Amino acid sequence: FQLVESGGGLVQPGGSLRLSCVASGFTFSWSPMTWVRQAPGKGLEWVSSMTNTGSRTTYADSVKGRFTISRDNAKATLYLQMNSLKPEDTAVYYCAKGPAGGWDTRGQGTQVTVSS
Repeated sequence: FQLVESGGGLVQPGGSLRLSCVASGFTFSWSPMTWVRQAPGKGLEWVSSMTNTGSRTTYADSVKGRFTISRDNAKATLYLQMNSLKPEDTAVYYCAKGPAGGWDTRGQGTQVTVSS
């Protein structure tokens, strides 16, 4: 199956970006989904997860209140709305198939750079 992220870019501190992840090759509406990120020189960090129906969402403390995960099962697409971005949010962002702590495969990633 395939996960393709998009929407990254360069943004100033305090700005916003919306990431998208288009899924194919599996039944998206059956799968919990997750966003993870990897900052330069650091390991993978869990960001947020959502159940298959979207009824439950969880967030890392570092992004809570600023990021919002959502999904459109009809379009097999996962989203991450990122507001009030900080330089420490700079990372490659990946969507992954599966729940928090149990995701297995991720996409190729999209770069987010927060800098003035």
